[in-house]
Amino acid sequence: MYTVYVLYSIRFDKIYIGYTSDLEDRFKSHNELATKGWTIRFRPWSILYTEDFDSKSEAMKREKQLKSAAGRTYIRGLVFSHYPS
Repeated sequence: MYTVYVLYSIRFDKIYIGYTSDLEDRFKSHNELATKGWTIRFRPWSILYTEDFDSKSEAMKREKQLKSAAGRTYIRGLVFSHYPS
């Protein structure tokens, strides 16, 4: 099983989209363990959205869709519904 996930940093108003086969470990890496990379600059992260898939290829396809302009518009709508101004 693979999970496509969307992380949100309320402090910096940043979004991160990825996929993994182990969401718990990957989330911990984004928030605590990683020592380099884009996400360490915008900690702390919260999980805004997830979708599960049976195959890696399906997860990769959905991740790509969410990273498109239409996907980012959809995600921004989620942000506004979860964190109203």
